[in-house]
Amino acid sequence: MCGRFVLLTDLSVIVAAFGIAETGSEYRPGDNISPGQQVAAVVRDDKTRLVSYRWGLVPPWAKDASIGYKMFNARAETVADKPSFKRAFQHRRCLIIADGFYEWQRSGKSKKPFYFSLKSGQPFGFAGLYETWVSPQREPLNTCTIITTEPNELVRSIHDRMPVIVPKDKEASWIDPVNHDREVLLSLLKPYPAVAMTMSEVDTKTPYMPKPF
Repeated sequence: MCGRFVLLTDLSVIVAAFGIAETGSEYRPGDNISPGQQVAAVVRDDKTRLVSYRWGLVPPWAKDASIGYKMFNARAETVADKPSFKRAFQHRRCLIIADGFYEWQRSGKSKKPFYFSLKSGQPFGFAGLYETWVSPQREPLNTCTIITTEPNELVRSIHDRMPVIVPKDKEASWIDPVNHDREVLLSLLKPYPAVAMTMSEVDTKTPYMPKPF
């Protein structure tokens, strides 16, 4: 599961790091980004663009948008076949930009938060999917989901799932709109190497402590 993440990096750094040619929406950083909020995502059509999607995917066939609050994650093991995600997996992939993410370790009745990021300190892209849902009033809503996979050795000590972080050299392949190779795409949905990541316990006394859910 991935239900909270952080993105505080300056927009200019993100533009340079992901080769963004067009910024099409307001950039909204945050230290406790949660489902239902707007997130920054990188997509590619005729150019690489930074866009804003609501976190929690709403399939085009949904009767109402509330389903998105249950679909903020998609499992790598089933994403290519599950009706809610398979069309987006083939045609609408994105990178959801983050500096790090939170996971909680259960201890009895309590939960202890930990923060995970890259040792490099650089922003990275979660493997994401996006869709556009049209309301009965004909108003479009752009939404997305983060794909999760089995944990690496570092995350496993805290949680049994982790978000898919797309390696820098595979980002172009993931968001390439003409890449429909199922096996190649699935091969990218692996745990990120633990040796390239760092973990720290979150101080629960800080004012910005993320709330468990």
